[in-house]
Amino acid sequence: MKAFWNSMTGRVFVVLMLGIIASWALTQWLAVNERQRTIERYRDFHALERSEQIITTADVVRPESRRQYLRVASKGSVRLELSDETRATPLPATEFSSALAARLGREYAVTPLADRPQECDQPRPGSIFGPSIWRGTCESMNVMMTDGQMLKLSILPPRAPPPAGHNEYLVFLPALLCIAILAYFVARMAMRPMKQLAQAAKDLGNDINHAPLELKGTSEIRQASAAFNAMQARIRQHIAQRTEMLAAITHDLQTPLTRIRLRLEKVNDEDLQQKLLGDLSAMQQMVREGLDLARSMDTTGAMQKLDLDSLLDSVCSDAADAGQEVELQGRAAMALMGRPMDIRRCLVNLIDNAVKYGHRAQVTVERLAGAARIRIRDNGPGIPADQLARVFEPFYRLESSRSRESGGTGLGLTIARNIAEQHGATLSLANQEGGGLEATLLVPEYYAGK
Repeated sequence: MKAFWNSMTGRVFVVLMLGIIASWALTQWLAVNERQRTIERYRDFHALERSEQIITTADVVRPESRRQYLRVASKGSVRLELSDETRATPLPATEFSSALAARLGREYAVTPLADRPQECDQPRPGSIFGPSIWRGTCESMNVMMTDGQMLKLSILPPRAPPPAGHNEYLVFLPALLCIAILAYFVARMAMRPMKQLAQAAKDLGNDINHAPLELKGTSEIRQASAAFNAMQARIRQHIAQRTEMLAAITHDLQTPLTRIRLRLEKVNDEDLQQKLLGDLSAMQQMVREGLDLARSMDTTGAMQKLDLDSLLDSVCSDAADAGQEVELQGRAAMALMGRPMDIRRCLVNLIDNAVKYGHRAQVTVERLAGAARIRIRDNGPGIPADQLARVFEPFYRLESSRSRESGGTGLGLTIARNIAEQHGATLSLANQEGGGLEATLLVPEYYAGK
């Protein structure tokens, strides 16, 4: 769940969800207010007609029977009763009183009063937005009848509706559920092309010859996919040109170097001859490793399913047969996809590096979740912490901390890292507390469903 909320899909889902809910709440609030205003206008019109009706009816009732009539007629939101003129405080005409006076005619005198009914300021049960105050007509006024008697007319808010038999908040759950489902699918639909581009970038990092993206979807997505495919083609072309150039240079150097070796055999000074042969051997070693570096950039070979334990056992056995002190511990019991010669070259370079600078190599393999971790330790002097990343650069050597007698061209770790990255693996170096250097190779597991 945490991964979902931290993903782009989760964030788009939250933004959509909050935006839709906010828009829906605002729309609902406006609708409720408009409905309330409509009800208030209707109630005001109804109160105006009801007031005119009971006043004109009370005017034709005989004065001795008028009190009884008022007690029966004064129900609901319109109340008419006898007025106490001595305590009444008149006010200027209001909209309602003016409309009533116009309806009744000049025979009746309508005077608004300052003493509003108590019900006007009492909160009424509201909807989901809470209690509210009645904003329609709510006032009192004196009405002088044609016979001179003063009556008090009170316009009250409508009665509160009876409590609902269910929780009204539950009515909004289906709407919220629909909003959540809609926001989730919109987020998924919007983020799917980005996930495809991210996966394509990851596949490109593992295999430069990975199949290009299909040009489908919206025009923006097709344009981005086309640009990505063009970028992949340019990168593949640049790598191929660099690999071919390096391979051609190193291959063409083999012939003159061989002629030089043959001519050095004719040098009479044996001491000079040995020095020149040593320099020539170093040059030939550099050319061979240059060819290996060029091959490590080539990703056109077929991938095969390999048993990691068998491969490690074979590499360590060959190293032991060659006189190197190599020890293998642990089992991974898993398969991986790779080019056999390249994976072998990567492991051989790491083991040779450990034996060359640390005199022995301790190889340990263990199974992790979906991967295997291979650790190769030596007993050498290690590498300064600020130069652990630089040793992966081509032709970079640390002669100050490693033995100068060990030789080498500085391409072994570069080749190993290139091969590891082409197979989706990671290679890192770290100094050990007790001394020595440890190379860690994290290899992904092969699944039949891939």
